[in-house]
Amino acid sequence: MELVEFIPPFAAGILVVRWLAETALGWLNQRHVEAHAGEVPVAFREAVPLETYRNTVAYTLAKLRFGRWEDGWSTVVGLGALFSGLFPWSLEWIQSGLGESAWTHAAWLFGLGIVLTLPGLPFEWWGQFRLEQRFGFNTTTQKLWWADRVKGLGLAVVLGYPLLVLVVKLFGWMGDRWWLWSWGTMMLFQLVMMVLAPIIILPLFNKLTPLSEGSLRDRLLKLGERTGFSAQTILVMDGSKRSRHSNAFFTGLGRFRKIVLFDTLIAQLSEPELEAVLAHEVGHYKRGHVPKLLAWAALSSLAGFWAVALLAQAPWFTEGFGFAPDSGIAPTLLLFVLLSGAVTFWLSPLMNFWSRRHEFEADAYAAQAMGEADSLIGALRKLTEKNLSNLTPHPWFSAWHYSHPTLLEREAAVRATQSRGEPS
Repeated sequence: MELVEFIPPFAAGILVVRWLAETALGWLNQRHVEAHAGEVPVAFREAVPLETYRNTVAYTLAKLRFGRWEDGWSTVVGLGALFSGLFPWSLEWIQSGLGESAWTHAAWLFGLGIVLTLPGLPFEWWGQFRLEQRFGFNTTTQKLWWADRVKGLGLAVVLGYPLLVLVVKLFGWMGDRWWLWSWGTMMLFQLVMMVLAPIIILPLFNKLTPLSEGSLRDRLLKLGERTGFSAQTILVMDGSKRSRHSNAFFTGLGRFRKIVLFDTLIAQLSEPELEAVLAHEVGHYKRGHVPKLLAWAALSSLAGFWAVALLAQAPWFTEGFGFAPDSGIAPTLLLFVLLSGAVTFWLSPLMNFWSRRHEFEADAYAAQAMGEADSLIGALRKLTEKNLSNLTPHPWFSAWHYSHPTLLEREAAVRATQSRGEPS
C-alpha cells in the first residue's frame, strides 16, 4: 500500500483509538465513583455532609454521561469532515471565487474553523442551560451566552484572521525556514496578548472592579509585602453573572500583572482562606512555574511548527485526503490541527503529572507563607464542596484529566510539608 493510500485509514484509526480510550477511561471513572457512592470517604466524613456528597456523585456521573455523548459526537463530526471530501471541495470552491492568495487560504482556514464549531454548539448550550442549571451552577442568560460567542467571533476576526494570513504569507516568503519565522511570530503575539488581554479583552466579557478598602484588602496586600510579591492591583471579577463556580488567577506580565478574584470566591471563603488561596497563587510565581510553563508552551509550539514543516514536504499527507498537489500550507495546517490532538492525548498523563507537581509546590509555599495549613485546607475543602468536585476519581481517569491533585492528595501533602517544617 502506498503512503497516500495508507494515510486515511491511519488517521481514522488514531481518532477512533483515542475515542475508545477516552470512553474506557470514562467508564472506569463512572464505576469507581458508583462503587464509593454509598457513603462519604472516611477522610471527609466530618467535613462533607452526606447530602452534599450525594450531589457531588450525581453531578460527576451526569458530567461523565454528558461527556460521552459530546465526545462521541465530536469524533463523528471530525471523521465525517475528514472523509466526506468537504475540505478539498471547499478549498477549490473558495479559490475559484477569490483566487489563490494567502488571504484566500487564511479565509478558508478561518471559515472551516467556524463551521467545525457549529455542531458542538448544541452541546455547549445543553451543558450550560440544562446540566449546570440542574445542579444550581448556571446564572447566565440566553442573551449573555450568545453575546459571549458573538464577541468571541469578533475577536477571532480582528486578531485571529490577520495572524493566519501572516503565517500563510511567511510560508511563501521565507522558504524552508518559514516555520521558524511563524513560530517566532506566534510567540511574540502570545506575549503581547498576555499584556493586552487583561487591559483590553477581559473587560469585554466581565466587569473588573478594584477590591474595596477593608480588612480583606489589607490582609492580601500585607501578604504581598511579606512574600515579596507585588501586583499592580487586586481586582474583583463579576463571575457570578455566568456561574456559581469560583476561581482566582493572575493575569498580565511584569508591572501590568493583576490579581483577579471571582466575586463568588469572596462570598464562599473566609478572609484567612482567601489569603491562603492568594498565597497559593503567589507560590506559583515564587517557584518559577510561570516561566517554566511559558518555556514548555514555546517548545511545544516549536515542535508543532516543525512537524507541520515536515508534513508540508510530504505530498502524500494532503493528497491522501483529496487535496491537489501543491495546494499550499493551509491544508497541512488544517489536517495537523485536527489530528494532533489524538496524538498528544497520550501525553496527557505526563503533562498532568508535571502540573500536579507545581500545585503541590504552590500548596507547600502557601502553608509556609501562612504559617499554618488549616486555612489552605479549609479553602480547598470549601471549594471542593461548593464546586461539587469529585472526591473519588479513578486513578487512571485522574492521570489523564486532572491537572490538579485530588483533595485527599493535596491535604496529605500539605500536612506532610508542615510536619517536616520545610522552608518557604
